[in-house]
Amino acid sequence: MSTSPSRAFDLVMFDLDGTLIETAAEIGDAVNDTLKHFGLSEVEQDSVNRWIGLGTRELLVQALAFVQQITVEAIRASDTLPQVATEFGRHYERRCGTRSQLYPHVRDVLQQLRQQGVRLAVVTNKEARYTQLVLAAHALQPLFDRVVCGDSLPTKKPDPAGIRSCLAQFQVAAERALFVGDSSIDVAAARNAGVPVWLLPYGYNMGQPIEACGPDRVIADFSLLLK
Repeated sequence: MSTSPSRAFDLVMFDLDGTLIETAAEIGDAVNDTLKHFGLSEVEQDSVNRWIGLGTRELLVQALAFVQQITVEAIRASDTLPQVATEFGRHYERRCGTRSQLYPHVRDVLQQLRQQGVRLAVVTNKEARYTQLVLAAHALQPLFDRVVCGDSLPTKKPDPAGIRSCLAQFQVAAERALFVGDSSIDVAAARNAGVPVWLLPYGYNMGQPIEACGPDRVIADFSLLLK
């Protein structure tokens, strides 16, 4: 697929964490804030990076299972998980935007795509309250026509509902849309929706090689969306 998305695509949808914004450091801060509050050991940033992708609640489940050396199933069934999740939410709301940063060329490319008449959307597994805080911290909201979060619909990626809802809203055929992400979850969601998918290699793919996900294209950086 060598045609420029400015000509080939009427709608470009993006993952958020690891695609538009480097957010891992502040997510790690919030996880460790939470663990410390409950007298648990902190986790390394590399571990947090591997757990990013399925939403903050699942990341918290992975962290708790790791430090307590019990199964994720036991954590999910725990009566204390809601309390821990509430505490995490308090810390993450405070941390959102404190150590995250846009990846190179993101703002310029989004602005150029909008000028070319391309519709833009975010489809993320991050919950809405955190998504809006992160987007606001980097002044990105005005650049998107739609934002679909992990709790916007009954299901989230890799389920294709978020992508399909964008296709329906903007009346764009799947072959005229593109999904841009950084993980196997994004590839699966795009494939399930019948949409082409390009991946960036610098995000969070649960420690797995990005090429193994089978995207249509791997682009070295964001600026290649315009070429």
